[in-house]
Amino acid sequence: MKTVAVIGAGITGLTTAFYLKRAGAAVTVFEAGTRAGGVIQSVRKDGFLAEFGPNTILETSPKIKQFIADAGLEARKLVTDPKAEARFLVRHGRPIEMPGSPPGFLTTKLFSWKAKFAVMREPFIKPRRDGVEESIGQFVVRRFNQEFLDHAIDALVAGIYAGDPNKLSLPHAFPRLKALEDNYGSMIKGQIFGARERKKRGDTAKDRAAKFSFDEGLQVLPDTLAAQLGESLKLNAPVTKLTRTANGWRVTTAGSEQEFATVIFCGTAYKLAELGIEAAQKVSTEAFADIIYPPVASVVLGFKREDVVHPCQGFGMLIPKIAGFKILGTIFSSALFPDRAPAGHLTLTSYLGGARYPELGLLPPEKLIETTLADLRGLLGVKGQPVFTHTAVYPRAIPQYNVGYGKYRDLLKDLEAKNPNLFFAGHYRDGVSLGDSIVSGVNIAERVAKLV
Repeated sequence: MKTVAVIGAGITGLTTAFYLKRAGAAVTVFEAGTRAGGVIQSVRKDGFLAEFGPNTILETSPKIKQFIADAGLEARKLVTDPKAEARFLVRHGRPIEMPGSPPGFLTTKLFSWKAKFAVMREPFIKPRRDGVEESIGQFVVRRFNQEFLDHAIDALVAGIYAGDPNKLSLPHAFPRLKALEDNYGSMIKGQIFGARERKKRGDTAKDRAAKFSFDEGLQVLPDTLAAQLGESLKLNAPVTKLTRTANGWRVTTAGSEQEFATVIFCGTAYKLAELGIEAAQKVSTEAFADIIYPPVASVVLGFKREDVVHPCQGFGMLIPKIAGFKILGTIFSSALFPDRAPAGHLTLTSYLGGARYPELGLLPPEKLIETTLADLRGLLGVKGQPVFTHTAVYPRAIPQYNVGYGKYRDLLKDLEAKNPNLFFAGHYRDGVSLGDSIVSGVNIAERVAKLV
């Protein structure tokens, strides 16, 4: 039986270890922290359920659905309430529902007729074929216009990456948009004519994918995986060095050294930069320290229903920078799933910081709440004080796939090619959403399972 070390017990590491253990490998997971799950953490208090970080998982791949079944969690899975599909963008100082159909787009007050015309002419814009790497901002201005970037895409980018659209790489941060232009010459043509191909792959676009959680929040998932791994999961065990041996790799932690046939790194890019790797050929991972992880804070506030004017029926609202507010957006958490708030109350989860306002992501709890309340009063008509508060700060939250990010992915491929049985997976390589991280774990487990 082959031995495998998995470094990092975030969702990618847990998924990887779960499947390798099922495949018969002797797996050990090394986690530097005191708990498994990474950014996934839920707390229930006073009838409210708060998520520390993400609120949902997008079922963009059939592999995610199969993973939940394999983990034995189908009975605890909750799909978002169908009545909560509405999404809002902030313009003119208030949240306006995003249109869900072509007629709705023509009549919405979100965009001027100039912006609407820019969307309608997009199929006739010549595709770019010169191989130059664009930012998502440059791409949107070229194919649509500046208004569409400032009032829509900027907000969507903040919701996904907490990033800057003028820095994020089109091919690396939004590869499917790049593929639509490459394959169909247009985003709109690609959405129409690419539907059959996506269906054949079993993939679902993120804006149409089912969103789900569990009866006691997302933490149900890492808790379940950790329980199934049992003693194979080692907490408070930071890995400080990997050393190539005749039969594999020696893993050094603060208190021990163990040899494994295979090692899979599922941590963060900045931790990879600190990891010492000794092999026949010199191995340097210092470049990964340059990957930017801006701080993001999550602020969960519970209110009496009568203290919020807006109905808050929908997924939530996204806020472009040009609108002039401090928060990046707000999820209407209690509208998505049952039992997120007591009867007669609602729960709102807001995010601050990111590449837009990194200093706000590091504010102390009382300032986070004060800043969030000020915006919610203006946007949603919040009155009085919250009856429930919860904050969480992530000093290094989401890796930014900025222009030039390909050099990091190329370096990972080179490290794997030159160092047999050393693999890399996770949000710094395969996408930043929870769904992306799960699929990354499934895929790397499939690769390694062929070796064991």
